[in-house]
Amino acid sequence: MNKEELVSLYRQMLLIRVFEDKSAEMYAKAKIAGFLHLYNGQEAVAVGALSALRPDDDLVTHYRDHGYALARGLDARKVMAELYGRAGGTTGGRGGSMHIADVSKHFWGGYAIVGGHLPLATGLAYANVHHKTDRIVLAVMGDGSTNIGTFHATLNWAQLWRLPVIFLVENNQYAMGTAISVHSAVTEIYKKAHAYEMLSERADGKDVLAVHDAVAGLAERARSGGGPALLEVVTYRYRAHSMADSDVQRPKAEISEQKERDPIDMFLANVLVARNLITSDEVERIKKRVDEEVEAAVQFADASPEPALDTLYNDIYAQPVANMQIGGSLISPATLYTGNGKHG
Repeated sequence: MNKEELVSLYRQMLLIRVFEDKSAEMYAKAKIAGFLHLYNGQEAVAVGALSALRPDDDLVTHYRDHGYALARGLDARKVMAELYGRAGGTTGGRGGSMHIADVSKHFWGGYAIVGGHLPLATGLAYANVHHKTDRIVLAVMGDGSTNIGTFHATLNWAQLWRLPVIFLVENNQYAMGTAISVHSAVTEIYKKAHAYEMLSERADGKDVLAVHDAVAGLAERARSGGGPALLEVVTYRYRAHSMADSDVQRPKAEISEQKERDPIDMFLANVLVARNLITSDEVERIKKRVDEEVEAAVQFADASPEPALDTLYNDIYAQPVANMQIGGSLISPATLYTGNGKHG
């Protein structure tokens, strides 16, 4: 990578960190409701992985998806508005934190059902083969997903059909608050792929370049017909499972120790500064611009309206149904649809 590309990795990771901190603040102010799963500490995984893919490669993730949305290039303003549940959000305020998506960027969404998105990702990979494209699929999951039946069924299908999909396991060492040694008989997650004779690797999830290199190699292999692979990246999240959860299960000393190898600080010091690729003034300018971008996102979300009640059935049914109601009153489908599957 050249200087511009390396500095961009730093800016992306910093944007995710600042965005998540601001999201926590807005949650505490009751501007964000529901569940909010933050990505602090894991930024190197999303940024490293997506920097190794093409923009038209398909992306399917778990519900800790803000980092992937920003790394894929979604507008921070629309992402924040989606967290607010506002009409200006990525899915019009209908998805919220766990279901961010942007079809135009081949980001098919975060999914709230643990492991439920893995067959969908495999289906996308099958579709890419069927339509003779050279796109690949990145399917992101947490370590807890690897104990679920759909994980094993999906790996079997993908290997049997030699599909172009990379299964990326973010092993942040806890499934909610349960340590991996308690919830999984196999603590080295990459070994679970051996049961299906699938290629698997392990990478340092705190090293953005290590993640980039691992995904780049597997992507090239998948694109050239080499089949699927599982990549385990060992990382750590700094916050509780969600803003609604306590974090009593994890020792505070463990969290502090993990922060000593912060992925953003390490990349800045060990790569950008060590190679004389950035000055302190440039760092301050990047921080200032990131702060401004996140503040603009909050202002946009605050100004964005609530979804209108008469849009209740938008983007649900391709064809009208007879029993739709708004405010307890039956409504005529003919008055709601223009013929394109959306409200008139």
